Amino acid sequence: MVFSMQRVQPVRRALGVGLLAAALGMAGLAQAQSGTPIRILVGFPAGAGTDAIARTLGEKLKDELGAPVVVENRAGAGGQIAAQVLKSSPADGHTLFLSHDHTISILPQVVKNPGFNPATDFVPVAGFATFANVLAVSGGTPAKSIDEYVKWVRTQKGGKETIGIPAPASIPEFLVKMISDKYKIDVQPAPYRGSAPMTADMLGNQITAGIASVPDFIENHKAGKLRIVASIGAKRQALLPNVPTFTELGFANLEDLPYYGIFAPVGTPQPIIDKYGAALQKVLAMPDVKQKLTTLGLTVGYEPQGQFAGRVRSYTQTWERIIQSSGFKPL
Repeated sequence: MVFSMQRVQPVRRALGVGLLAAALGMAGLAQAQSGTPIRILVGFPAGAGTDAIARTLGEKLKDELGAPVVVENRAGAGGQIAAQVLKSSPADGHTLFLSHDHTISILPQVVKNPGFNPATDFVPVAGFATFANVLAVSGGTPAKSIDEYVKWVRTQKGGKETIGIPAPASIPEFLVKMISDKYKIDVQPAPYRGSAPMTADMLGNQITAGIASVPDFIENHKAGKLRIVASIGAKRQALLPNVPTFTELGFANLEDLPYYGIFAPVGTPQPIIDKYGAALQKVLAMPDVKQKLTTLGLTVGYEPQGQFAGRVRSYTQTWERIIQSSGFKPL
């Protein structure tokens, strides 16, 4: 069979592009295996729940990847600063971002100019856990359920109260509004700079309730210092079998669970993404890792790149509808 040069040249160009892409991917993979440190960006302070998760995974990932893994805390603005650092980082496989849903799915919808777009600036590597936001009451109220808390607000506070939230324009803020609307009481969000100072005020009875994640409250709940009274999700949390879901209590659209996952700069070679995903899967299968993350209040489960990307899209769309219907104006 005879081919004309007009037909051969495009084929050569296509093969050349493919070989070049493969070469770049393998070069990046070799570089990632060379012992150069891999940094995991965390958008919250050292000692916080997300930091503890990152350090638990990083300690094991270094052995699987054959390179040092360094957790780098770039705290501030609900993970916004860390996300901006990821965007500006080279796509060479040496910078990852361990994040939960707020920075990826919520923050770009509530901030006018976040400085990054997850859909175009980042690529998901894999997901590794889900968790739940919960409402907890402090020892300053006798309430043991959300109904008892609402009754207490009506009778003792004249129907007006504040509920602590770890950050403004976060899911907890929208949950406060939903509670206010459903029960016809005037509860307002009280924003803090993170869950730690909010929990401290709850323990000191400076505020009577707060909304945060299970990892933020679980130890004090177990100790009887705080009482978790409601949780998001389609079913009850394994650590909280006696705590009803908001869905059980008549709230709508609160079935999707927040997630944790790892992201890389867009353009990171696929062989590196695949290698990191495989390493994470092995680490999550380790009994001590799974136990530690479960103790922190997470439901551990590896999700490969495609599945995790689908979860992120679905979750983002769910909260886009909730945020828009709330009338919230981006900050």
